[in-house]
Amino acid sequence: MTRNRRRLVAWLLAGVVLAVVLTLYDADRTGVSDPKAAPSATPSAALPGTATPAPTATPSPSATPSPTAPPGTGDPSPAPSPTACTSPGACGYPDANSTGPRIALERHDTGNMSVKKDGTVIKGWDIRGSLDVYANGVTVIDSRITSTNWWGINLRPGFSGLKVLHTTITAVPGKGPDNGGVNYAVSNMGGSSIEVGWCDISVFGNALSMGQGDLHDNYVHDLVAFRNQGGEWQHTDAVISGGGNKGRLTVRHNTLLNATPVDKGATAAVGLFADTGVVSSVLVEDNWLAGGAYALYGGGPGATGIRVTGNVFSTQYHPASGAYGPVTAWNAGGAGNVWKDNRMSDGRPVEPAP
Repeated sequence: MTRNRRRLVAWLLAGVVLAVVLTLYDADRTGVSDPKAAPSATPSAALPGTATPAPTATPSPSATPSPTAPPGTGDPSPAPSPTACTSPGACGYPDANSTGPRIALERHDTGNMSVKKDGTVIKGWDIRGSLDVYANGVTVIDSRITSTNWWGINLRPGFSGLKVLHTTITAVPGKGPDNGGVNYAVSNMGGSSIEVGWCDISVFGNALSMGQGDLHDNYVHDLVAFRNQGGEWQHTDAVISGGGNKGRLTVRHNTLLNATPVDKGATAAVGLFADTGVVSSVLVEDNWLAGGAYALYGGGPGATGIRVTGNVFSTQYHPASGAYGPVTAWNAGGAGNVWKDNRMSDGRPVEPAP
Protein backbone atom coordinates (compact mmCIF):
# COMPACT_ATOMS: atom_id res chain seq x y z
CA MET A 1 0.00 0.00 0.00
CA THR A 2 2.74 2.30 0.96
CA ARG A 3 4.57 1.43 -2.23
CA ASN A 4 1.52 2.26 -4.36
CA ARG A 5 1.07 5.59 -2.58
CA ARG A 6 4.68 6.55 -3.23
CA ARG A 7 4.32 5.56 -6.86
CA LEU A 8 1.20 7.75 -7.21
CA VAL A 9 2.96 10.74 -5.62
CA ALA A 10 5.91 10.25 -7.95
CA TRP A 11 3.61 10.26 -10.99
CA LEU A 12 1.84 13.35 -9.75
CA LEU A 13 5.14 15.18 -9.23
CA ALA A 14 6.32 14.07 -12.65
CA GLY A 15 3.08 15.39 -14.18
CA VAL A 16 3.48 18.76 -12.45
CA VAL A 17 7.10 19.05 -13.58
CA LEU A 18 6.11 18.12 -17.14
CA ALA A 19 3.35 20.74 -17.14
CA VAL A 20 5.73 23.44 -15.90
CA VAL A 21 8.34 22.52 -18.53
CA LEU A 22 5.81 22.62 -21.34
CA THR A 23 4.49 26.02 -20.21
CA LEU A 24 7.98 27.53 -20.04
CA TYR A 25 8.88 26.12 -23.46
CA ASP A 26 5.79 27.57 -25.13
CA ALA A 27 6.34 30.97 -23.51
CA ASP A 28 9.94 31.10 -24.69
CA ARG A 29 8.95 30.15 -28.24
CA THR A 30 6.27 32.83 -28.64
CA GLY A 31 7.95 35.54 -26.60
CA VAL A 32 4.69 36.67 -24.97
CA SER A 33 6.22 36.34 -21.54
CA ASP A 34 8.65 39.23 -22.37
CA PRO A 35 6.88 42.51 -23.15
CA LYS A 36 10.12 43.96 -24.63
CA ALA A 37 10.02 41.31 -27.34
CA ALA A 38 6.67 42.54 -28.71
CA PRO A 39 6.99 44.83 -31.76
CA SER A 40 5.91 48.46 -31.22
CA ALA A 41 2.79 49.56 -33.09
CA THR A 42 4.46 52.91 -33.94
CA PRO A 43 8.11 53.00 -35.11
CA SER A 44 10.23 54.79 -32.57
CA ALA A 45 12.55 57.61 -33.61
CA ALA A 46 16.08 56.54 -34.33
CA LEU A 47 18.55 57.49 -31.68
CA PRO A 48 21.17 60.10 -32.56
CA GLY A 49 24.11 58.51 -34.28
CA THR A 50 22.31 55.33 -35.30
CA ALA A 51 22.40 54.14 -38.88
CA THR A 52 18.72 53.25 -39.02
CA PRO A 53 17.49 54.68 -42.35
CA ALA A 54 14.44 56.92 -42.23
CA PRO A 55 11.48 55.74 -44.30
CA THR A 56 11.12 57.46 -47.68
CA ALA A 57 8.32 60.02 -47.60
CA THR A 58 5.67 60.01 -50.26
CA PRO A 59 6.23 63.12 -52.49
CA SER A 60 3.74 65.86 -51.65
CA PRO A 61 2.17 68.20 -54.24
CA SER A 62 4.42 71.01 -53.00
CA ALA A 63 7.45 69.12 -54.29
CA THR A 64 6.33 69.82 -57.86
CA PRO A 65 8.04 72.99 -59.24
CA SER A 66 5.69 75.96 -59.36
CA PRO A 67 4.85 77.25 -62.86
CA THR A 68 6.07 80.67 -61.75
CA ALA A 69 9.24 79.47 -60.07
CA PRO A 70 12.21 81.73 -60.76
CA PRO A 71 14.89 80.70 -63.25
CA GLY A 72 17.34 78.16 -61.92
CA THR A 73 14.81 76.18 -59.82
CA GLY A 74 14.35 73.48 -62.42
CA ASP A 75 11.08 74.83 -63.76
CA PRO A 76 10.97 74.05 -67.50
CA SER A 77 8.02 76.35 -68.19
CA PRO A 78 8.66 79.74 -69.82
CA ALA A 79 8.93 82.80 -67.62
CA PRO A 80 5.74 84.84 -67.32
CA SER A 81 5.40 88.06 -69.30
CA PRO A 82 6.40 91.30 -67.56
CA THR A 83 3.85 92.99 -65.36
CA ALA A 84 1.45 95.20 -67.26
CA CYS A 85 1.87 98.97 -66.92
CA THR A 86 -1.18 101.15 -66.36
CA SER A 87 0.28 104.66 -66.73
CA PRO A 88 3.70 106.31 -67.17
CA GLY A 89 3.97 107.65 -63.63
CA ALA A 90 2.78 104.42 -62.02
CA CYS A 91 5.43 102.50 -63.94
CA GLY A 92 8.37 104.81 -63.20
CA TYR A 93 8.26 107.01 -66.30
CA PRO A 94 8.24 110.83 -66.30
CA ASP A 95 5.01 112.73 -65.77
CA ALA A 96 3.93 116.14 -64.51
CA ASN A 97 5.13 115.28 -60.99
CA SER A 98 8.72 114.55 -61.98
CA THR A 99 9.36 117.25 -64.60
CA GLY A 100 9.35 121.02 -64.88
CA PRO A 101 10.74 123.71 -62.52
CA ARG A 102 11.53 122.92 -58.90
CA ILE A 103 11.58 126.49 -57.59
CA ALA A 104 9.34 129.56 -57.55
CA LEU A 105 9.48 131.58 -60.76
CA GLU A 106 9.71 135.28 -61.58
CA ARG A 107 7.79 136.53 -64.59
CA HIS A 108 9.78 137.88 -67.56
CA ASP A 109 7.92 139.22 -70.58
CA THR A 110 10.88 138.81 -72.92
CA GLY A 111 9.10 138.43 -76.23
CA ASN A 112 11.25 136.66 -78.81
CA MET A 113 14.60 137.13 -77.04
CA SER A 114 18.02 136.43 -78.59
CA VAL A 115 20.72 135.07 -76.26
CA LYS A 116 24.18 136.10 -77.48
CA LYS A 117 26.47 135.80 -74.46
CA ASP A 118 28.43 132.56 -73.98
CA GLY A 119 27.75 130.78 -70.71
CA THR A 120 24.44 132.52 -70.03
CA VAL A 121 22.36 130.84 -67.30
CA ILE A 122 18.62 131.49 -67.17
CA LYS A 123 17.16 130.18 -63.92
CA GLY A 124 13.82 130.76 -62.22
CA TRP A 125 12.29 132.72 -65.11
CA ASP A 126 8.66 132.51 -66.15
CA ILE A 127 9.19 133.62 -69.74
CA ARG A 128 6.38 134.95 -71.94
CA GLY A 129 8.18 134.64 -75.24
CA SER A 130 10.91 132.44 -76.75
CA LEU A 131 14.69 132.06 -76.75
CA ASP A 132 16.85 132.20 -79.89
CA VAL A 133 20.35 131.11 -78.89
CA TYR A 134 23.40 132.52 -80.70
CA ALA A 135 25.95 131.55 -78.04
CA ASN A 136 27.85 128.59 -76.61
CA GLY A 137 27.28 126.88 -73.28
CA VAL A 138 23.87 128.40 -72.54
CA THR A 139 21.81 126.78 -69.75
CA VAL A 140 18.08 127.18 -69.16
CA ILE A 141 17.07 125.57 -65.86
CA ASP A 142 14.12 125.60 -63.48
CA SER A 143 12.11 127.91 -65.72
CA ARG A 144 8.95 128.10 -67.80
CA ILE A 145 8.55 129.24 -71.40
CA THR A 146 5.18 130.08 -72.95
CA SER A 147 5.80 130.79 -76.61
CA THR A 148 3.83 132.17 -79.54
CA ASN A 149 6.84 131.88 -81.86
CA TRP A 150 7.90 129.07 -84.19
CA TRP A 151 9.85 127.58 -81.28
CA GLY A 152 10.29 127.70 -77.54
CA ILE A 153 14.11 127.43 -77.63
CA ASN A 154 16.20 127.31 -80.81
CA LEU A 155 19.98 126.76 -81.03
CA ARG A 156 21.36 128.43 -84.14
CA PRO A 157 23.93 126.86 -86.52
CA GLY A 158 27.55 127.17 -85.43
CA PHE A 159 26.81 127.17 -81.70
CA SER A 160 26.93 124.36 -79.14
CA GLY A 161 26.57 123.30 -75.52
CA LEU A 162 22.90 124.19 -74.92
CA LYS A 163 21.29 122.62 -71.85
CA VAL A 164 17.57 122.81 -71.08
CA LEU A 165 16.79 121.23 -67.70
CA HIS A 166 13.79 121.08 -65.33
CA THR A 167 11.84 123.50 -67.52
CA THR A 168 8.24 123.65 -68.74
CA ILE A 169 7.97 124.55 -72.42
CA THR A 170 4.51 125.20 -73.81
CA ALA A 171 2.62 127.54 -76.16
CA VAL A 172 -0.72 129.26 -76.69
CA PRO A 173 -2.86 127.20 -79.09
CA GLY A 174 -4.03 129.22 -82.06
CA LYS A 175 -1.56 132.07 -81.45
CA GLY A 176 1.50 130.75 -83.27
CA PRO A 177 2.92 132.04 -86.57
CA ASP A 178 2.27 128.88 -88.59
CA ASN A 179 -1.38 129.61 -89.36
CA GLY A 180 -1.97 129.70 -85.59
CA GLY A 181 0.30 126.76 -84.86
CA VAL A 182 3.69 126.46 -83.14
CA ASN A 183 6.29 124.04 -84.41
CA TYR A 184 9.27 123.21 -82.16
CA ALA A 185 9.57 123.24 -78.38
CA VAL A 186 13.35 122.72 -78.62
CA SER A 187 15.15 122.84 -81.95
CA ASN A 188 18.84 122.03 -82.47
CA MET A 189 20.18 123.65 -85.60
CA GLY A 190 23.71 123.63 -84.18
CA GLY A 191 26.53 121.30 -85.10
CA SER A 192 26.82 119.40 -81.82
CA SER A 193 24.79 117.62 -79.17
CA ILE A 194 22.52 119.43 -76.73
CA GLU A 195 20.90 118.15 -73.52
CA VAL A 196 17.20 118.30 -72.71
CA GLY A 197 16.24 116.68 -69.41
CA TRP A 198 13.37 116.61 -66.89
CA CYS A 199 11.28 118.97 -69.03
CA ASP A 200 7.48 119.15 -69.30
CA ILE A 201 6.64 119.87 -72.95
CA SER A 202 3.26 120.36 -74.61
CA VAL A 203 1.29 121.98 -77.48
CA PHE A 204 4.10 122.18 -80.14
CA GLY A 205 3.63 120.13 -83.32
CA ASN A 206 7.16 118.65 -83.42
CA ALA A 207 8.19 118.95 -79.81
CA LEU A 208 11.86 117.88 -79.76
CA SER A 209 13.44 118.38 -83.17
CA MET A 210 17.09 117.43 -83.70
CA GLY A 211 19.51 115.03 -85.35
CA GLN A 212 21.79 114.82 -82.32
CA GLY A 213 21.30 115.35 -78.63
CA ASP A 214 20.71 113.73 -75.27
CA LEU A 215 16.98 113.67 -74.53
CA HIS A 216 16.21 112.08 -71.17
CA ASP A 217 13.54 112.04 -68.46
CA ASN A 218 11.16 114.34 -70.34
CA TYR A 219 7.37 114.35 -70.40
CA VAL A 220 5.98 115.26 -73.85
CA HIS A 221 2.20 115.34 -74.04
CA ASP A 222 -0.90 117.13 -75.36
CA LEU A 223 0.46 118.04 -78.78
CA VAL A 224 -2.03 120.29 -80.59
CA ALA A 225 -3.06 119.67 -84.18
CA PHE A 226 -3.19 122.61 -86.60
CA ARG A 227 -3.28 123.31 -90.31
CA ASN A 228 -0.02 124.87 -91.48
CA GLN A 229 0.33 127.81 -93.86
CA GLY A 230 -0.05 125.42 -96.78
CA GLY A 231 -3.49 124.48 -95.52
CA GLU A 232 -2.47 120.91 -94.64
CA TRP A 233 -2.54 119.28 -91.26
CA GLN A 234 0.91 119.72 -89.72
CA HIS A 235 2.64 116.42 -88.94
CA THR A 236 3.05 115.93 -85.20
CA ASP A 237 5.83 114.05 -83.42
CA ALA A 238 6.98 114.04 -79.80
CA VAL A 239 10.58 113.49 -81.04
CA ILE A 240 11.59 114.02 -84.67
CA SER A 241 14.89 113.61 -86.51
CA GLY A 242 15.31 114.27 -90.21
CA GLY A 243 18.51 112.28 -90.72
CA GLY A 244 21.90 113.35 -91.99
CA ASN A 245 23.19 113.85 -88.45
CA LYS A 246 26.91 113.66 -87.72
CA GLY A 247 26.63 113.03 -83.98
CA ARG A 248 24.57 110.72 -81.82
CA LEU A 249 20.94 111.08 -80.82
CA THR A 250 20.01 109.48 -77.50
CA VAL A 251 16.37 109.21 -76.45
CA ARG A 252 16.33 107.60 -73.01
CA HIS A 253 13.68 107.25 -70.30
CA ASN A 254 11.13 109.73 -71.62
CA THR A 255 7.35 109.68 -71.75
CA LEU A 256 6.49 110.51 -75.36
CA LEU A 257 2.78 110.83 -76.13
CA ASN A 258 1.04 111.78 -79.36
CA ALA A 259 -2.71 111.68 -78.97
CA THR A 260 -3.34 113.61 -82.21
CA PRO A 261 -5.85 111.84 -84.50
CA VAL A 262 -4.37 110.35 -87.64
CA ASP A 263 -6.68 112.39 -89.86
CA LYS A 264 -5.29 115.56 -88.25
CA GLY A 265 -1.61 114.92 -88.85
CA ALA A 266 -0.46 112.40 -86.24
CA THR A 267 2.85 110.81 -87.25
CA ALA A 268 4.80 109.32 -84.34
CA ALA A 269 5.94 109.38 -80.75
CA VAL A 270 9.49 108.97 -82.12
CA GLY A 271 9.93 109.75 -85.81
CA LEU A 272 13.30 108.89 -87.37
CA PHE A 273 13.00 110.02 -90.99
CA ALA A 274 15.50 110.18 -93.84
CA ASP A 275 14.19 113.57 -94.99
CA THR A 276 17.58 115.34 -95.10
CA GLY A 277 19.95 112.37 -95.12
CA VAL A 278 20.53 108.83 -93.85
CA VAL A 279 19.51 108.19 -90.25
CA SER A 280 22.36 106.77 -88.17
CA SER A 281 23.66 106.45 -84.62
CA VAL A 282 20.43 106.67 -82.61
CA LEU A 283 19.64 105.07 -79.26
CA VAL A 284 15.97 104.77 -78.24
CA GLU A 285 16.01 103.14 -74.83
CA ASP A 286 13.57 102.65 -71.95
CA ASN A 287 10.87 105.08 -73.10
CA TRP A 288 7.10 105.07 -72.75
CA LEU A 289 5.75 105.52 -76.29
CA ALA A 290 2.14 106.04 -77.35
CA GLY A 291 0.21 107.38 -80.30
CA GLY A 292 0.88 108.56 -83.81
CA ALA A 293 0.18 106.67 -86.99
CA TYR A 294 2.97 104.40 -85.74
CA ALA A 295 4.52 104.94 -82.32
CA LEU A 296 8.02 104.59 -83.84
CA TYR A 297 9.39 105.21 -87.32
CA GLY A 298 12.72 103.37 -87.43
CA GLY A 299 14.72 105.31 -90.00
CA GLY A 300 13.94 103.48 -93.23
CA PRO A 301 15.99 101.21 -95.53
CA GLY A 302 19.35 102.98 -95.22
CA ALA A 303 19.33 103.44 -91.43
CA THR A 304 22.35 102.10 -89.51
CA GLY A 305 23.44 102.07 -85.89
CA ILE A 306 19.87 102.30 -84.57
CA ARG A 307 19.37 100.62 -81.18
CA VAL A 308 15.81 100.28 -79.88
CA THR A 309 15.84 98.52 -76.52
CA GLY A 310 13.65 98.12 -73.46
CA ASN A 311 10.81 100.42 -74.52
CA VAL A 312 7.14 100.20 -73.48
CA PHE A 313 4.64 100.71 -76.30
CA SER A 314 1.51 101.93 -74.54
CA THR A 315 -2.02 101.05 -75.62
CA GLN A 316 -3.53 104.15 -74.00
CA TYR A 317 -4.61 105.68 -77.35
CA HIS A 318 -4.66 102.71 -79.71
CA PRO A 319 -4.71 98.92 -79.13
CA ALA A 320 -1.47 98.64 -81.17
CA SER A 321 0.16 101.72 -79.55
CA GLY A 322 0.06 103.61 -82.85
CA ALA A 323 -3.07 103.78 -84.96
CA TYR A 324 -1.58 101.32 -87.47
CA GLY A 325 0.91 99.55 -85.25
CA PRO A 326 3.83 100.04 -82.86
CA VAL A 327 6.65 100.34 -85.41
CA THR A 328 7.36 100.77 -89.09
CA ALA A 329 10.32 101.52 -91.39
CA TRP A 330 12.64 99.29 -89.35
CA ASN A 331 15.77 98.20 -91.21
CA ALA A 332 16.49 94.81 -89.64
CA GLY A 333 19.52 94.22 -91.86
CA GLY A 334 21.20 97.58 -91.26
CA ALA A 335 24.69 97.50 -89.77
CA GLY A 336 24.54 97.94 -86.01
CA ASN A 337 20.75 97.98 -85.83
CA VAL A 338 19.44 96.26 -82.68
CA TRP A 339 15.85 95.57 -81.62
CA LYS A 340 15.64 94.04 -78.14
CA ASP A 341 13.32 93.69 -75.12
CA ASN A 342 10.55 95.97 -76.36
CA ARG A 343 7.02 95.25 -75.19
CA MET A 344 3.47 96.50 -75.11
CA SER A 345 2.18 98.03 -71.89
CA ASP A 346 0.16 94.84 -71.30
CA GLY A 347 3.37 92.78 -71.36
CA ARG A 348 3.26 91.35 -74.90
CA PRO A 349 6.57 91.44 -76.78
CA VAL A 350 6.85 93.81 -79.74
CA GLU A 351 8.68 92.73 -82.90
CA PRO A 352 8.89 94.74 -86.13
CA ALA A 353 7.17 93.34 -89.18
CA PRO A 354 9.61 91.74 -91.66
